[in-house]
Amino acid sequence: MTEQSPNISDRHSSNDETQTDSLRHIIAIAGPTASGKSELGIEVALHLNGEIINCDSVQVYQGIQIATAKVPLAERRGIPHHLIDFVSPSQPFTAVDWTRVAIETIRQIEARGRTAILVGGTGFYLRALRHPFFSSPSTDEDLRRRLSDTRERRGSEHLHNILQRFDKAEADKLNPGDWPRVQRAIEFYLQTGERISDQKPIRPDPPELAKRIRVLVLNPPRDELYARINARTEKHFADGLVEEVSELLAAGVPANSSALGAHGYRRVVEYLRGERDLASAVEQTKLDVRHYAKRQLSWFRREPGVEWVEGFGDDPLVQRNVLRLLTGSQTNKNSEREKSL
Repeated sequence: MTEQSPNISDRHSSNDETQTDSLRHIIAIAGPTASGKSELGIEVALHLNGEIINCDSVQVYQGIQIATAKVPLAERRGIPHHLIDFVSPSQPFTAVDWTRVAIETIRQIEARGRTAILVGGTGFYLRALRHPFFSSPSTDEDLRRRLSDTRERRGSEHLHNILQRFDKAEADKLNPGDWPRVQRAIEFYLQTGERISDQKPIRPDPPELAKRIRVLVLNPPRDELYARINARTEKHFADGLVEEVSELLAAGVPANSSALGAHGYRRVVEYLRGERDLASAVEQTKLDVRHYAKRQLSWFRREPGVEWVEGFGDDPLVQRNVLRLLTGSQTNKNSEREKSL
């Protein structure tokens, strides 16, 4: 779950230990796929004595490597990374599950006098942390398997039609292609007899640390972002993505699992089933990921309190600007605290 390094400097620890949690920011670096979030997160961690918590719903899975953009251990520059490679790809892992583990990890990082830095593009995870979801039953694996089999045989549109009968208000909010949420809403109804649309407004209070989360979202030029996505997709296939998926399937990972339903994996599954040729799998994956990046940007535009950062996170100029933004803000906070003493 965590990669620790004995070489992390404690150069800021004396200052951090005197800083109360109420004054300490939790930094979240988000944005679309291929926007350089990981590189920016590492640079920020190096300067703010930080540790990184993965906020990507695919990077949590073990064995799902090539198309996830996980930073190799050798390129992490000694920065500890948490919540990566710690969930079996056969195991369901929800935003609520991630939130529970992330909160505990943040507390552990801050107990060491360091800065917690959330890095990833899964806005749903970040929202679950800032605005906790209503209480939900544990996953019924048999029910999920039956619904997944139905989706495989009859398509996601059929599931959406089922949800229309159970919970029209929720179905009207969801695109049929957003099958994970459609399926979860059906599961909720069948497990509880209640509509998820009625339960969503009933939310618990956010944890104390939620108000300390500062969200920075990268907004690179769209044409350059799409070019990067296309090039990265081709590299994933060249690096052995098909072989990786073949090995996962052979190891018993279900083709309809959340891990293999991720972008970059589902089209390979279709290719291996003979449902499309390899060239089609590559081109459709490019399109899928471009559309996903667009949805990520749209998602964060709807989130409150977001600070937008123009450019790519691996651009040294962008990194310097972000560090000035963060360290300047912290200097102002420290000055305000000193004046109040």
